[in-house]
Amino acid sequence: MKLFIVGGTGKTGRKLIEQGLERGHVITALVRNPGKVKISNPNLKIIQGNVLARESFESSLKGQDAVLSALGHKRFIIPTNILSKGTHNLLLAMNTHRVRRLICITSLGVNDSRFKLGLYYTLFTIPVILYFYFLDKSRQEKLIMNSDLDWTIVRPGQLTNGKKRTNYRHGLSVGSYILTKMISRASVAHFMLNQLDDETYIRKTPGIIN
Repeated sequence: MKLFIVGGTGKTGRKLIEQGLERGHVITALVRNPGKVKISNPNLKIIQGNVLARESFESSLKGQDAVLSALGHKRFIIPTNILSKGTHNLLLAMNTHRVRRLICITSLGVNDSRFKLGLYYTLFTIPVILYFYFLDKSRQEKLIMNSDLDWTIVRPGQLTNGKKRTNYRHGLSVGSYILTKMISRASVAHFMLNQLDDETYIRKTPGIIN
């Protein structure tokens, strides 16, 4: 398939690119700094741009089969709209070029999964450290849910740099009110790519944990 990947220089985005190429997909990756992409492959095209500037990437959506978004940032403790504004621009570009399939990563703990990242995140990390980040994730999800695209919002537990596993748990009710469940970025990328030819979670919000 022809895939457009957002957030390709992030830790999860790099796994999406690596595994997507291994599966034989043709990938266009939107990045702000092409120098951070260390992968060289004839099936990989790097687009320098910014998801906050739609004109920098919109034309690259033409002819794509699907979009995978691993959009993120590290501005945790100040109010931001990077996720929601960037996703808004992405949705507009997808509609312009009639790209229907969107697979986007957010997190357990967002919206109706609010308490499923365990007590530590629910009572401390999210309200004290990640409040504005998760607030923007909530806005991001709602924008996607209100679109008419064939979307899947993937909500992982706490992300790690562990190895790819394929025996992870996923579904609409995974997570824990008490313990913080984890999942490797490599496993999340594996699950996201699997959704390209699986309709189980279209217009749904599966969680994924070890």
